[in-house]
Amino acid sequence: MFNDIGPLELVTLIVLAVLVFGPDKLPKVIQDVTRTIRKIRDFSESAKQDIRQELGPEFKDFEFEDLNPKTFIRKQLDNDDLGLKEIRNGFDLKKEMAEVTDAVHGRDTDSSSTSSASSAGGRVDMTKKPETSAADTRPPFDADAT
Repeated sequence: MFNDIGPLELVTLIVLAVLVFGPDKLPKVIQDVTRTIRKIRDFSESAKQDIRQELGPEFKDFEFEDLNPKTFIRKQLDNDDLGLKEIRNGFDLKKEMAEVTDAVHGRDTDSSSTSSASSAGGRVDMTKKPETSAADTRPPFDADAT
């Protein structure tokens, strides 16, 4: 609940509470606040129970945490019925990145597998091909670049 309050902020709040309420009234205020928080929690739990009873037995597995979109999506993606775990496990990111790195640097990995993969899988050959140009020809002069 208070995950983003640092120690300095907490000390500041305590000093501010002592200054505002005084050392005599501060324990009573803390008791009142904790009692109010406890009542709010009890009220929310009873409301949850009422909603579960009204929904009936077909919603016995209903969890209020599922109303949070992150939790709902995470729960659905971990479901084995979709087969996403097999897809996730079949994808080797390190291997794919190594292939791209080798292609960019012009290294020839396994030439038999890349040639068959490029013809069968439709992969783009990213290796740099040296241009065939005459040794005595000069590159074009660009006046704006100088």
